[in-house]
Amino acid sequence: MSAAVYAEPYKLPAGGLALAVHAMFFALLYFGVNWRAEPPQGMEATLWTPEMMIAPAKAAPQVAHVRVEAPPVEPPPVEQVEPPKPPEPSKLVEPPKLAEPVQPVVPPKADIEMAEKKKQKELVEKERQKAKLAEIKKQMEQKKIIEAEKAHRAAQAEQERVRAEQAAQDRVRAEQEQARAAQAAAIGKMVDEHKARIVARIRSKIVMPPDVPDNARAEFDVTLLPGGSVLSAKLTKPSGNEAYDSAVERAIFKAQPLPLPADVALFNKFRELHLIFSPKE
Repeated sequence: MSAAVYAEPYKLPAGGLALAVHAMFFALLYFGVNWRAEPPQGMEATLWTPEMMIAPAKAAPQVAHVRVEAPPVEPPPVEQVEPPKPPEPSKLVEPPKLAEPVQPVVPPKADIEMAEKKKQKELVEKERQKAKLAEIKKQMEQKKIIEAEKAHRAAQAEQERVRAEQAAQDRVRAEQEQARAAQAAAIGKMVDEHKARIVARIRSKIVMPPDVPDNARAEFDVTLLPGGSVLSAKLTKPSGNEAYDSAVERAIFKAQPLPLPADVALFNKFRELHLIFSPKE
């Protein structure tokens, strides 16, 4: 396999840059040595006498200027610095090599088949899960329908039960009403019979006075005690014949005890009686 030959387009600019750096280095060395080799200047000093220090106000001090010359300083020897050698062509920075294009890695046929099988398996699993969810949803809907039907049947049964109970209560109420009506009729009949007996007993005790017109009509409110005794007899509507009214009142008290039913619970029906008497009857 033959080696590839690349051109070196940066060779001349790199060499020029190296020469410029060396020139700057030599200039810095030169100016630095001259600055240090220049001899120092002379120094001046003022000398004071003892009299000048004791009475400085009497006379102006006489100043003696002494110039001290500094010894000449020899410049240090300048070392001869050899200029750096230019870099060899082989040490120059080579341009970066272009990256070779990456060839796509083709998986082997077995891996492709395995990946396909895995994908098919995942699809089958997804379909199975989807079918399972659909079946669960269908079962839940059927369960809701069954529960709704059960609730509907239970509601209908409850309505039927309520209607049956209401009908039974209505029958019982009707029977009770009939029984009460029959009992009331029986009691009313018994009361009428005993009232007729009471009136007949009182009438049998009346001593009829003379000259009583046939249309005479006397009405009394009679209060009875248990056992048939008369507590009071009050004339509520006179007949117009005073002798007849008095005869009826005396007959009421003579007829006691008046005939009452054997059932004591019926006494309230006879506690207060409104009785009518007429000679025709």
